[in-house]
Amino acid sequence: MNLDMDLVPDETTPAARRRPGPACDDWTAVPELFRGSSGPLPRPYEEIFGPLRRGVCDGLVVVAQMGQSIDGRIATCGGRGEFINGAAGLDHLHRLRALVDAVVVGVGTAIADDPQLTVRRVAGCNPVRVVIDPRGRLPASARMLRDDGARRIVVTGRHNTAHYPSGVEVMPVPLAQAHAEPRAILAALAARGLRRILVEGGSRTVSCFLAAGCLDRLHVVVAPMLLGAGQASLVLPPVERAKDALRPPVRAHLLEDEVLFDVDLSGQRVPVG
Repeated sequence: MNLDMDLVPDETTPAARRRPGPACDDWTAVPELFRGSSGPLPRPYEEIFGPLRRGVCDGLVVVAQMGQSIDGRIATCGGRGEFINGAAGLDHLHRLRALVDAVVVGVGTAIADDPQLTVRRVAGCNPVRVVIDPRGRLPASARMLRDDGARRIVVTGRHNTAHYPSGVEVMPVPLAQAHAEPRAILAALAARGLRRILVEGGSRTVSCFLAAGCLDRLHVVVAPMLLGAGQASLVLPPVERAKDALRPPVRAHLLEDEVLFDVDLSGQRVPVG
């Protein structure tokens, strides 16, 4: 793995390891600059979020985010809805939400965690909330379907007869073996003007998008803990030999006591639509 360590400057970072340029830890202006300016974002945000401004394949930018332990677990064996990441990792996730057009989760995560998918921890606008629900399993009481001013979209099969709250957009896509194909989902979202997409979870959904070649970037935030067992962050088709493994470019950033691995998957991204 090609690792380029790029430390976020703090009081303990030697001056020799800091890059020149304006330093600014105020997030407030970043979302507007991200969308409306061609100039670099203030540090440290340009290094982390700058690559998400424009895609290299088809005009879309698709990023996935995973929060995990050092040993690659996103939940304990009991599957309890506990946060793996600390405040810095959660802030990073909410900043991603503030920069994208839409955030996507699978129905399993939506049911198990009942997420809000808002940017309540940071400045910015709430993204469009999208749930992949091929068979209409998500209850109408789910928090991500609440009418708070943000668009809400349910990706589902053409024959789903479930009823959702008023204002929720139903987006039917073709199903393959009862599952929605990532490229079809992205194409349908792009047709609705949503071109910067965050795939937030769960592990099965992120793994499907990665295996289908539908991610430009993968952000993995590793918390300083060892769970020993539990749900794995990614489950991908196996390779027989290590030399056959996917080896994308990776950069690492310190987020207080956690580490963000920014994985560049643009080289394997397939066109959508």
